[in-house]
Amino acid sequence: MQIRVLTADDVRTALPMDKAIEAVRLAFGQFSSKNATVPLRTRIQTEKGVTLLMPAHLHHSGDFAVKIVSVYESNPKLDLPTVTATVIVLDPDTGMPLAFMDGDSLTALRTGAAGGLAADLLARKEAETATLFGAGVQARSQLIAVMAVRNIKQVNLVDPVFEAAEKLAREIESHPLAPEINIIQDPEAAVKEADIIMAATTTKTPLFNGDHLKPGAHVTGVGSYTPEMQEIDKNTVNRSKVVVDSRESCLAEAGDIILSNAEIYAEIGEIVNGDKPGRQSEDEVTFFKSVGLAAQDAAAAAMVVKEAEKKDLGKVIGMS
Repeated sequence: MQIRVLTADDVRTALPMDKAIEAVRLAFGQFSSKNATVPLRTRIQTEKGVTLLMPAHLHHSGDFAVKIVSVYESNPKLDLPTVTATVIVLDPDTGMPLAFMDGDSLTALRTGAAGGLAADLLARKEAETATLFGAGVQARSQLIAVMAVRNIKQVNLVDPVFEAAEKLAREIESHPLAPEINIIQDPEAAVKEADIIMAATTTKTPLFNGDHLKPGAHVTGVGSYTPEMQEIDKNTVNRSKVVVDSRESCLAEAGDIILSNAEIYAEIGEIVNGDKPGRQSEDEVTFFKSVGLAAQDAAAAAMVVKEAEKKDLGKVIGMS
């Protein structure tokens, strides 16, 4: 038995954003058509932390993987990250492990890709101005994904830590065809002319007033992940056509949806499959809420393995 071990750099090399968006498109389509087995995640508590096991199998594509996420609050005292993730990819025909890879980089890519796919399906085709709340790893991924599907010419970047915003701005400015980056502290000024708004923060209270959104704006929220957290306010939700990655998960976990008593229009997979239309008018305001699905991990990880085999990435280790 042989297994391919892939580092974070290997994952990023194997899965550029356009391929990540392709992968999550396949994942969401299969999930919403009931062609995916995605059990509830298993939670294992130890004395020092918690580990989550998240398996998924996509029936049509055959993608099969398990993501393992550990959250240990005392790790920084040991110079270790609080949250770590790894992914094991399995052969659906034999159950044999094919690859073991860094899960943090994969999670950032697949979550960003979900936002990119949502923008592709829901944002106005001529969208040029984006506003990004947050300056961390996930915020960066959201922006890169939107840049992959729309010709973004200007980005308003909002983050309470100016140094973090400045660092992200410098990084984005190094990209080919980079947009103009403006670091802004006023949320109203940041959103009132934006075509696309992305929220990737850990705030528990809304980031902006949805009354300030212009007609035709598209909003993506990926930061809040508990019933008490609310990045996106009720005004935005009530104005919007609301699309989610999973009805069941968002109604159980997403404060943006729960606290606004949102009426969900569709899962994004239903739009991918053509069961429901996406944007239907230039003035329509749309909102995509994602809490993340193991199906995304399985599809993205399978694509990483495919590309890694083509490019001879990682290290193949004999296990027997």
